[in-house]
Amino acid sequence: MGLSFTIEKVCTEVLKRVNPREVEQKKVHKLAQKLIDNLGKVANDRGIDAKIGIEGSVAKNTWLRDCPEIDVFLQVPSTMPREAFGTVILDVAKKAMEGRKQIERFAEHPYLESIIDDVYVNIVPCYRVKSGEWISATDRTPFHTNYIKPHIDEQKGNEVRLLKRFMKGVGVYGAEIKIGGFSGYLCELLVLNYGSFIEVLQSFGNWEERPIIDLEGNYERKDDVKKIFEEPLCVIDPVDKERNVAAAVRKERLDEFIAASRAFIKNPDLKFFYPLETKALTATELDKRINIRGSTFVFVCFEAVASVPDILWGQLYKSQKALVKLIELHEFTILNHSVWSDETKTHVFVCEMENRFLPTLKLHVGPPLQKRLECEKFLIKHTGSDSTVSGPRLENGCWVVYVKRKDLDVVNLLKEKMLNNKNRIGLAEIVTKAITESVQVLVNNEVLKFYSTYPEFAKFFTEYIEGKPRWLT
Repeated sequence: MGLSFTIEKVCTEVLKRVNPREVEQKKVHKLAQKLIDNLGKVANDRGIDAKIGIEGSVAKNTWLRDCPEIDVFLQVPSTMPREAFGTVILDVAKKAMEGRKQIERFAEHPYLESIIDDVYVNIVPCYRVKSGEWISATDRTPFHTNYIKPHIDEQKGNEVRLLKRFMKGVGVYGAEIKIGGFSGYLCELLVLNYGSFIEVLQSFGNWEERPIIDLEGNYERKDDVKKIFEEPLCVIDPVDKERNVAAAVRKERLDEFIAASRAFIKNPDLKFFYPLETKALTATELDKRINIRGSTFVFVCFEAVASVPDILWGQLYKSQKALVKLIELHEFTILNHSVWSDETKTHVFVCEMENRFLPTLKLHVGPPLQKRLECEKFLIKHTGSDSTVSGPRLENGCWVVYVKRKDLDVVNLLKEKMLNNKNRIGLAEIVTKAITESVQVLVNNEVLKFYSTYPEFAKFFTEYIEGKPRWLT
């Protein structure tokens, strides 16, 4: 299918920005070789039989010029015990990267991240295994590289780069828990399946039912696949038919990609690839916006020790879900909610409420007259009870009473439950440990000081207030 002139013009401009120049290619490959040499020396000195190689986008030549990332994999024999697997290789990586800024990350096991001359470097352990004999999740990665490389020529590499940059621009790129989006490998498979960047967008833009993408034809019947994999998008891993490459893609990220694909095809624009930087509202502007909105914002702010991002975000999302459940269980209406973190020590749960306070009284409908035993129990419970303000009386064939609510203020509810019942409301471990000493529950403009102190939170909350994707203008 031919491209419109405007789409072609936009894509040409994007490729100028994302395709690495020859000098940049040489820089990255030189650094990659230096890393291999350093890691090899440290591993050899420690008597570790490690095969060291470059995997990921650099190996497949699908990396973006504006965010180069080198994935160095240390393949060790399958005889290395699992308890030593992550820690031993992590020690090797730390020694090889001595003198460089190091960030310990965690997927199924620890790995090391660093930044060298503006290039992200990941040093990851995996086992040296035969296909299908996986011991750890990362064991598949070298097989992914070997599968993709013969299928990706220069043109296909350009298509992958366009897709990656588009997904970054619309906020759906990244399979980590924080984002729950599309991985680089998934982007490559989508291009191989559909043929080009535009055909990927057109296919998703025309989404009607969940597609099953099975490049190697491992399954004869789509119904069989649907029974095995329940995720909203299913892409069978060509090197492992029992794995869905798109398992990490959350429904909201998929929906956002579908909507953005439709919008771009209709009105192509660079803003989909390079959205304008969010300019945070001033504290005065925010105060006005909160007042005009008329809802109640509740901010649960706390400090916790730094943790590996995937673990941190998993626990933050779990805790936010528990707080939402608690609030709704006590009959408060939540309009929207979100989570922010600086990924070091400061974290915020945001809940936008219809109202902070509930009426003192609520109508409680009891059993219908036909259920005689239940009616007797209801009458015994509510006749003369201190909590019964009015009734019991009959209404539409049922006994009803007006009773006093115990929790009228959502702020008091959160404070009381988090401080006194934190182990019973489903908060994750990191949050449970932190809230006793550091939790603050702020309402509406009480957040202004915090907002002015943390610029990244200010950007986050400005986007929340705006309430629409940056490409939708």
